[in-house]
Amino acid sequence: MGTLGAGTDEVAGERRQLINVAYRLLGSVTEAEDAVQDAYTRWYGLTRSRQAEILSPGAWLTTVTGRICLDLLGSARARRERYVGAWLPEPLPDRTEWNRAGGADPTGAPDPADQIVLDESVSMAFLVVLESMTPAERVAFVLHDVFRYPFAEIADVLGRTPAACKQLAASARRRVSVAQAAPAPATGQADVVKHVKEAWESKDIATLVGLLNPAAVMTADGGGLVGTVLRPVEGGPRIAQYMVAIADKAPGLELLERSVNGVPGLVARRAGVVMTVASFDVSDGRVTRIWAVRNPEKLRPWGSEG
Repeated sequence: MGTLGAGTDEVAGERRQLINVAYRLLGSVTEAEDAVQDAYTRWYGLTRSRQAEILSPGAWLTTVTGRICLDLLGSARARRERYVGAWLPEPLPDRTEWNRAGGADPTGAPDPADQIVLDESVSMAFLVVLESMTPAERVAFVLHDVFRYPFAEIADVLGRTPAACKQLAASARRRVSVAQAAPAPATGQADVVKHVKEAWESKDIATLVGLLNPAAVMTADGGGLVGTVLRPVEGGPRIAQYMVAIADKAPGLELLERSVNGVPGLVARRAGVVMTVASFDVSDGRVTRIWAVRNPEKLRPWGSEG
């Protein structure tokens, strides 16, 4: 985390790193932005003399952001029990492919979604595994394994000993190893997604079934705001039939091959409006998981294509 002076530019320069940390902890761009803003509010609420005493504002801001996220993760469990249907993380566009409606903030502030580095630690498959962890496991694992923060600093976030934090990260690591098969190379995944798109457009159930692992699972998130299945659809044939039924019900649906959280995915658009962003997990040339985000509140960064 490096020692920083307490200059305004240096403090403001931490925002990108904090947004990246908070999104991986929360799975929500909106909540990540709010958490980081809260941390900055607390920093600017300190007296000048207190700020001057803090040798590393970056470390201080990371610790405070981590604690805010920890509290949010605790309350999120209760909120998600009331959520209609499955809750999925907010999908991220690749800004080199996708120009969001409204672009940057009118004040000149960059869109938080644009500041998030798209690597394997934000793939939908990885974020879904993070959702299975306890809040403390998730914080310890993300800060240590993804961002390489030492356990002595993570201990300040969690209010536990460094040894306890190390145990939490190890427990989280076991969850990841159990849940994740070897991911398909990006090129291999892009080919499979392309074939899924073509079969979906032509309503070719037989080809779709062939592209899906027999034990594939599709999870959709509509948040109760749009119609969608409330429970996961299991099995390649059932998923294929469901996908074709969707195509029948939504004439004029346009499918686009686009990066979703840094991995090849599909965007479904109707009359210029993004309706669904789909992420895929591919293993041995077949789709094993589909995550379809339809909740319009989670599709804000996908406003329009440039």
